[in-house]
Formats: sequence, structure tokens, C-alpha cells
Amino acid sequence: MPNQTFFPIETIKSDFLQLLSKHHLVVEAETGSGKSTHLPVWAAEQGRVLVVEPRRVACTSLAEFVATQRGEKLAESVGYAIRFDNRFSEQSKIVFVTPGVALRWLSENKLADFDTVIIDEFHERRWDTDLLLAMLKEQQSHRLVVTSATLDSQKLTQYLGGQCLQAKGRNFNVFTVNLCSDSRNMPDIRHIEKQVKETVVSHYQDHRDVLAFLPGRKEISQCLSTLRQALISEIELGTLDIIPLHSSVTDDERQRALNESSKQRIILATNVAETSLTIPGVTLIIDTGLERRTHQRNGRTVLGLHAISQASAEQRKGRAGRVQDGVCIRLYGKAAPLELVTPPELHREELIEPMLASASCGHRLDQLSFIDHLPAKSLDIALTKLQAMKALGEEGLITEHGKVLYPLPIDTLFAHLITAMPDKASQEAMVDLSAALSLYQRLWQMPSSEEKREALLKWEPNSCDATALIKLLRGPVPDCLNIDADLLKEARQLSDQIRLALSLPSLEVASTFRREKWLESVLIAAPELVFVRRQKRRQALGNGFIEVSLGRDSRYSEDAEAAIVFDQFAVPGKGVKQNLVLATCMAPVPLALLNQHQFGEEEIGETQVSEEGCLVEYKKVYAGRVIHSHWAPPQGESAVSSLVDMVLAGQLLAGLSEQLTADIHQWNLYLALGRYQTETCSRPAEAVEVIAWLTEQLDALGIASVDDMELFSADDFAFDGIPEWEREDFDNEFPYQVILTDLTMAIEYHIAKKLVVAVHTSGKRKQDPKRWELPRWQGWRVQYRKASRNIDVR
Repeated sequence: MPNQTFFPIETIKSDFLQLLSKHHLVVEAETGSGKSTHLPVWAAEQGRVLVVEPRRVACTSLAEFVATQRGEKLAESVGYAIRFDNRFSEQSKIVFVTPGVALRWLSENKLADFDTVIIDEFHERRWDTDLLLAMLKEQQSHRLVVTSATLDSQKLTQYLGGQCLQAKGRNFNVFTVNLCSDSRNMPDIRHIEKQVKETVVSHYQDHRDVLAFLPGRKEISQCLSTLRQALISEIELGTLDIIPLHSSVTDDERQRALNESSKQRIILATNVAETSLTIPGVTLIIDTGLERRTHQRNGRTVLGLHAISQASAEQRKGRAGRVQDGVCIRLYGKAAPLELVTPPELHREELIEPMLASASCGHRLDQLSFIDHLPAKSLDIALTKLQAMKALGEEGLITEHGKVLYPLPIDTLFAHLITAMPDKASQEAMVDLSAALSLYQRLWQMPSSEEKREALLKWEPNSCDATALIKLLRGPVPDCLNIDADLLKEARQLSDQIRLALSLPSLEVASTFRREKWLESVLIAAPELVFVRRQKRRQALGNGFIEVSLGRDSRYSEDAEAAIVFDQFAVPGKGVKQNLVLATCMAPVPLALLNQHQFGEEEIGETQVSEEGCLVEYKKVYAGRVIHSHWAPPQGESAVSSLVDMVLAGQLLAGLSEQLTADIHQWNLYLALGRYQTETCSRPAEAVEVIAWLTEQLDALGIASVDDMELFSADDFAFDGIPEWEREDFDNEFPYQVILTDLTMAIEYHIAKKLVVAVHTSGKRKQDPKRWELPRWQGWRVQYRKASRNIDVR
């Protein structure tokens, strides 16, 4: 970019420098106005500056650009720090960092090395930038500058108690075209690569460079392949360059995307290209209107495909008006009901990481002041989970264990598992698996050919996704798997970084681990990760709280009955309140291991009486699945429960079950009909349940075995309900059962409806009963039910 170019941000330079020493500042300016490159240089006149950029690509690119503009090499007065890569020195006056780096430095020394903190592109409302701003506002130790292209400036200025500056700059005109037959059609992922290809092929010759926005790396890869086939002649002639642009592109791809070229460029980008990055030469935008972002669904953070907000749509459109008039082609309706702005991440995600990060910096998350109030339910869930990990104490303050977890650049749960391992070898295994699962997508896909699947099984014979990932990081890649080399390199870098932080051997000399011992340690440290297979729906597993379905690429065996689920991917399912949770990394474990570690609840099953005596089935049930059972003589409460079951099944005291059931049914009906009279009834006016009453009688008599029961008869268990002198008349008026020739019916009374239902229980009679055959039931409507057929009896 030439030095003589005028940037709109330059109109506020004098006001910025004058106000910066006295106030926090909110700067509102369009992307491409120069705010990301000029403000840090101006602020450096008043001390050392930390610039927080939400994306790694922008962080490195801006640092390189500013250093070049100052005629310096990177890491002199301008540098950057991202994961795996630090390019700055103690003499660097301006350091560009990602939010994760800024939070870590804040926890270490409160950012004492810097005077001004600039948080760029704040409108993206990431949880880490929201948290960083809240803590710096609380500390009041730095001058704060918050910048954005689309922002509610008044609300933010009031929140900071600062001043607002606006840089107005004129972009070139951008003409909008909506390629959709229905003006209200929302963005649609179906056949997206075909739509993008057709749009590019139809319009690219009329423009300089083309920028197409797609929701993710998968769609970019598909479009890249499709376009290369469609435009192969131009590519071979060297007149056309098709370039991916996302958070993990190579340095070469990033340079080709961000720097002008003699070739015409077609850049396929995620929303990383919406802000911060200025891509010269673009005059055509193709906007699919889609992005992948997280959101809360039933208390879980779900990564899903979403339509972008109106603010994002305008941001994307504006990328075409930097050098001349441009065109924005939207693959959705002009009147599509998009959200006004993208909701902040703190409202869309679980708060475990923000809460731990906040505590590591000496703040309680629920006591910080945010622009928007945090959801109370999410705060409670996060606190409960972190306290269960022993990362936070009862007062919500960080523990020594929490201080160990926080610096590890991985998910809090994985950090907890690493530190919970009992030996070095298991700890290393957990480090390697955590590194592999911290990538934005899978390292490998299941081979399609049967031959390669067999080779994969020989290479890793346990059908264990977790062990396979660890082997991939530690050794050569087998021929049966196609691996993304860049992803594997990143996973290995992350593993070595964590190993170094924990003083563990490097990946090259990793310790041999025992799979069974390692998984047993995980099971003990995080029992919520243990799932058992449904007996009928074999694709589903549960842990008593949620259900997961087998992911398409999981190697989980059909013979396995339980697993530790290390990684899940939740997507919206059918219905408003459902999730489809896919288990994407599973490690089979035997049911016996669950029983050994006391998973599940004891339940009493069937009772059997034989010549050898009485035996009861004792079952251990976890998540609705019996994981262990055995037969033993009844003891304690189970003995009484078994005796009750045997009486009601007619195995003990013949005839008592039928008599008790009839007596108690009639008593409850007697009460419901209002026939109870205090002066004639000997028991309280309370409904009775057969099992509870019989259990109470056995306890009162001290009966605890079948041998004890032999001392009693059915007469010893008479139920004193309806007064004896009144019982016969009541039974005639409201019979419990009606027996006709070849037909026996149980009688149901629906008192509120004044309805009697005679339910067929036995008998070979084919004709329905007639009204004259039945009791009078004066004033009641009568129905007859047989199977699913219900008729009125007249």
C-alpha cells in the first residue's frame, strides 16, 4: 500500500492524541479506514502499546505491515505474539497479540509492561475480548482504546466512561445483487459449492479480484476443488490464482491473499476477511450469508451453521469498495430476516473458560461489570463444574490446581485430566490426545475401502479413536490413512508446548503408556465422560444426563458396550429443544470396569423360589443399563421387598394378593365417593397403596424371610377398610369385578365423569355385554373396553 495514500482515520489524529492521556477512547471507523495500523503508532508516542487482534491472520499481517511502513524489520519496534510464534523484543513499542495471549499476560503481571491497550474489532464480541475489557476497566491501570467498524458507540462509551471518536471516510459505491427468487429466502448451505462456482464463472471476467465468503474450511476446500476444475485453463496460463484464506492457511497462501498480484485472484475466505485485513484489488464480493458460530442450546455450547447478521453482511459488502466501485452478490433474499447484530459469545457459550480465566487474573466473573449482563444459569453451571474439578474453591477463587490448569492452551476439561493422571506415562498420553482434539477439525477420516479399514484395524487393534490419535502424533502415518500434514504439525507443536510447560519428555521420546491403566485413570477423574450403549438403539449411548450418537468416523466396535467419550460435537437436532450430540472420539472400556468403580445404583430385580430357597436378583444400573447382576438370598430391605413381590405374584400365602387388591381398591373407591364416616370407620380417611401397606405389615411383624412367612396365614393380613356390615351392600352397588358367562370384566370408576368402564380381562364370549346384564349403576354412563375398542353399553 503506497505511503501517500490518505486514510480516513487521519482526520481524528490530533483529537486522539489530545484525549488519550486523559480518557478511555472508543473509535468507530470502517474497515480499511486505517484504524488498525495508525492508532497503535499514534498511541506509541505516549508509551508502550499492546494491540489485541481477535484473529491470528490479522495479528501477524498487521504487525508485518506496520513494521514495513516504519522501514524496520519485524520484532524491532513492532512485533507480535500468537500461539507457537513470538516475534517481538523488550524494545518493541507496539506488540500485536491475540486475546488468549493478552489474557495470559494479564494473569502473569497485570500487563504491567504496557501503558495503552487497544482492543481492535470489538464488534465481534468474542468472550475473551469482552472479558479482557471488563478486567482492564476494573483495574483502571491502562489507557484503553476500543475500536470497531460497526458498534453501538454510545453504549460502549458510557460503559467505559470515556470519549468517542468517529472517523468518517468515503468508500467507493458497492452495488448489491441478490441471486434469489424469493426475497425472503434465508442463506442456504445446500449445493453451496455449485452456487459459488456458477457465480464466479459468470462474473469474474468483469472484475479485478474476487472475494467469496464461505462458512468454513470444509466448504472452502470443496469450492477450491470445484473452481480449479472449472477454470483450469486460466490457472495453467498463469493468469488466475485461487487462494484459500482462513485461520490456518500457510504463510504463502496468506501473502498471496493479502498482497496485490499480477494475476487475477479469487479468494475463498471465512469471516476472517470481514474485518482487520485489507485485501487490495477486490471489486466483486460473493456472500453466501453463512458462518459457523457457537450458541447455547439446553445448557450446552453447540457449534452450528448460522446465517450472518445484518452488520456482518454490511461488513462483507464493504470489502468491494476499497479501490473502485464494486459489486456484492448475495446468494440469499434481499428481505431475508437476518439478526441485526451477532450476539456476544458470553451469551452463546458455556462460561467455564471465561470463569477460570477471570479467576486466574484475580477476579470473580460474576462480580465483573460487563456491557451486557451475563446469564445467571450459565454462571451457576460454570461454577459448579469448576468446583467439581477443584479449580475453584467454595468462594469462587482460584485454587492451586486451577493455577496449573489455566496456562495450558487447551480446553479446561482436558487440562484437568492431564493434571489428574497418576503417572508420567498416562499424563503424556493425555497431553497428546488433548493436543489432537484441540484442532479445529479431525486429523483423519475413516477410510472408505474395506482393505484400508482392515489395515487400520491391524495398526490400532482396539477400535479406539483415542489411541489412534496418540499413535498418529507419536509415530509415522500409516498408508491406510489420509492425514492433513498441516494439522498434524500443529497438533505436534501443541503437544510439545504443553509437555514443555509440564516438564514432560518431548514428543520424540514419548513414554510408553498402558492403555487400560490410562483409561481407568480418566474414568476416575471424569466419570461424566463414561457412557453405556443402549441395548436396543445400538447407535446411542448415555451417561444418565445426556445421550450421544455414534459419529460417522468413530471406530467404536459393534461388540463394545461402554466407552469414554473424549470429544463430542453437538448440532441442532429436530425440534426447538433438542440437540443431536455426536460422539467423535471414543475409547471402549469393559462394563466390569464400571462396576469395579461403583458406577450406577443398586436395584432389586426378580425373585425366585426353588427347593434351594429364595433368591433375589441384585442389579447395578447405570444410565438405564444393567452393567452387573447377581443372585443372592434376600437381606435387609431387599428381603422385605422380595417377600412383598412374592405375595403379590401368588408365590406366598395363596389368595392373599387377590383379596388385598380387591379390599384396598374398594376402600379407595369408598373414600372417593364420599362414603367415609368418622364414627363407623376404624382407620383414617386416607387412600392406601397395596405394596406400601403390605410392606408396613411385614415390618411390623418382623418378617424378613420365607421361613418367617410360614408362621403366618392369609388371615393374619386382613385389611380393615370398609366396615364389615356395610361392605356387601357397597360391593353390590359398586362391584370391583363382574363375572358373566364366558366373560370376566374388571370395573373402572371415573368419578368426575360419572363413567363406569367394564374392561375385558378373560373369557371366550364374542358378543359385547348388554346393559341389562350389568349392575344398575344408576346415573352413571357405562362403557365396555376390549383391547383398543371402546363402546357405549346401552
